[in-house]
Amino acid sequence: MRRKPETRMRRTPGIPTLRTRAYGPRAATTRLLHLSAAVLAAMTLTWAQPRAAGAASAEEINRDATAALGKLYKGNDAARLLGKEAKGILVFPRIVKAGLVIGGQIGEGVLRKGGTNAGYYRTVAASYGLQAGVQTFGYALFFMDDASLESFENSSGFEIGVGPSVVLVDKGVAKSLTTTTVRKGIYAFTFNQAGLMAGIGLQGSKITRIKK
Repeated sequence: MRRKPETRMRRTPGIPTLRTRAYGPRAATTRLLHLSAAVLAAMTLTWAQPRAAGAASAEEINRDATAALGKLYKGNDAARLLGKEAKGILVFPRIVKAGLVIGGQIGEGVLRKGGTNAGYYRTVAASYGLQAGVQTFGYALFFMDDASLESFENSSGFEIGVGPSVVLVDKGVAKSLTTTTVRKGIYAFTFNQAGLMAGIGLQGSKITRIKK
């Protein structure tokens, strides 16, 4: 029986041969986690650079938070209702979300209790899926009872989706909110220059206190 001639990839001089390697599900997951960690690390380092690279001063955060809350209240009755009853409001006026397939989002904000500033915080999260370019948005967390607020302030690192439940308010949920249904828990609003947003995931966002 005649043997079939072996087929070999012809190599062009001066051009390296591309080698591929098959990865199992576990290896692929590990590589994905490593890539996402690298993206978040890069974004955090960029944010930590001088103000020209993106980090805001306390005065800028306060000013932007006041403006963001004002716009949110003006265009959303539910947010205004919760703002009157909340024990504390954490406002991130500007979050930058960027990436290609694997990306991240980062921003700085202020916690307000009784109308006064009670601390500054940073939010960081990884994101996956089909995405490209840069997007900016903001979000606010309304703490409706003392227990939820204390749990947040006493944590060394708060993660949305772990611990106290966070209700993401969209236009549908906003219509059903009343003073009797929002006495406990944490409610989140995402927004941009056009007003209340939908489809922005906050699950997995990690919030840590920073000094300003």
